[in-house]
Amino acid sequence: MAELPDARTLPLDETTRAALAERGLEYRLIENDRAAVMEEWSHAVHRGFAGGALSAADVAEWREPMAWRRVTGVYDTSAPQADRPIATASSWVAPMTVPGGTMPSWCVSTITVAGTHRRRGVARALLEAELRDAHAAGAPAAGLTASEATIYGRYGFAPATQIATWRVDTRRVRWTGPDAPGRVQYLDREDAAVLMGELHERTLGDRVGEIPGWPRRWRGRLSLAEEKNDAVRAVRYVDADGVARGVMAYRIDGDPEIDGAGILTIRYLIADDETALAALWRFALEHDLVSEVVAPMRRVDEALPWLVDDSRAVVPKIKDHGWLRILDVPAVLAARRYAADASAVIRVTDRLGYADGTWRVEIADGRAEVTASDEKADIELGVVELSAAYLGGFSLSVLAAAARVQGHPDAVAALDLALRTPRAPYLSIVY
Repeated sequence: MAELPDARTLPLDETTRAALAERGLEYRLIENDRAAVMEEWSHAVHRGFAGGALSAADVAEWREPMAWRRVTGVYDTSAPQADRPIATASSWVAPMTVPGGTMPSWCVSTITVAGTHRRRGVARALLEAELRDAHAAGAPAAGLTASEATIYGRYGFAPATQIATWRVDTRRVRWTGPDAPGRVQYLDREDAAVLMGELHERTLGDRVGEIPGWPRRWRGRLSLAEEKNDAVRAVRYVDADGVARGVMAYRIDGDPEIDGAGILTIRYLIADDETALAALWRFALEHDLVSEVVAPMRRVDEALPWLVDDSRAVVPKIKDHGWLRILDVPAVLAARRYAADASAVIRVTDRLGYADGTWRVEIADGRAEVTASDEKADIELGVVELSAAYLGGFSLSVLAAAARVQGHPDAVAALDLALRTPRAPYLSIVY
C-alpha cells in the first residue's frame, strides 16, 4: 500500500470557513501542541457527548490521540466561553482492512455541535469540509462510527459493519466447547492495556473494516482513562508454551454476595486464535456468583451460541457500527479481493459528486478491473448502497428487494456473490 497522507498538512477548507463566517462563526485549524487551546477543545468534545467535566489528567489522555490528527473547531467569539469551541472535528488517514488487504480511509471523529448552536448548519459545514479534505488528500473512502443513525446518510455514508451485544443467562448454559490446554491468569490493568494493543495490531487482518488502535483506546476499555473504575479487572490466556494469546477486561455489577446474581460485563475481549477466545469466554460464563454475562461490541457472527448446550440462552442485539463513504469507485473496487467472478456495468449516483459515474467492472481471479463506461448500466445504485455492500456486510440482493438497487437480477446476484466474505465485517473499536 502507498504511504498514507498526513491529514495535518492540509490547509483549512475555505468553503466551510466562508460559510460559517456568514453565520458569525470562526472555523479554525488547531495546532495540537498548543496546550491551552487543546484543553478547551477537549472540554468541548466531552460536553458534546454529554460527558462531565474533565480533570487535568483526563485532558492529558485526550492529547495523546490528537497529536497525530487534524483538529478543527468552530468558535463563537460573542459567547461567554469564547475560547471554547461550539463545534469540533478531528480526522486522520488510516489503513482500513478490506477483504484481502488494506485501503486508506479518511477517519472522521469527535464531530460535536453545542446544544446552543444546533440547526444552524454547523454540522453540515464540518462534514462537507471533511469530505472535501478527504478527497484532496486522495483518500478513496472515509469512515466513522456514529452516535446517531440518521445524520450521516445525507453525506453518502452507509452502515458497513455491525456489532452485537450478546447476553447470556449463565444459569441455563453448560460449557460444551473445547477444553483449552493453556491457562487463564489475572493481569495488572496497565499490562493488560499494552497486551490489548499488541493483539489488536497482530490480528488486524482477521477483521474486515478494522483500523489500527492507539494507547488511550485500550486504557479506556480498562477504565484507566476518564471515568476511572477500580472494579474493572483483566485476565489473559496463555497457551501451553506460556505465550499470551488473549486478554479480557471485565467488571461485575450488582451484589453477587447477597443473591449470587451478579452481571459480568465484558468491556473488551481479543485473542489471536479461537482456542484463546473460547477459553476467555468460558472464564466469563463459569464465573462464580454471576447469573448473566453481557458482551457489547462483539461480532454479529460470534461462535458463542455453539460453545454452550442451550443456544436460546445466548441472545444477540444487533446494531450498526462502522460507517463507510466511498469517494473513488475505481480505487475502492480495485483495493479488495472477491469471492467469485462477475461482470457488470454499474451506475453510481452521488449527490455530492465524488463517486458519481458509470463503470464497467470485470472481476476475475479475485481481482477487479474497473474502467469508465458510457454503456447502459446493468446495475444502478447510490453511493450509500455501494458503501453498505462494499465490505460484504450487507447484501446487494437484499438492497434490491428494498428497491435501493435496480438492475438485472442475474447481474445483481453475481456481484452480490463476488462481494461476500467468510465472516461478517467487524470493527472492534469506536472512533
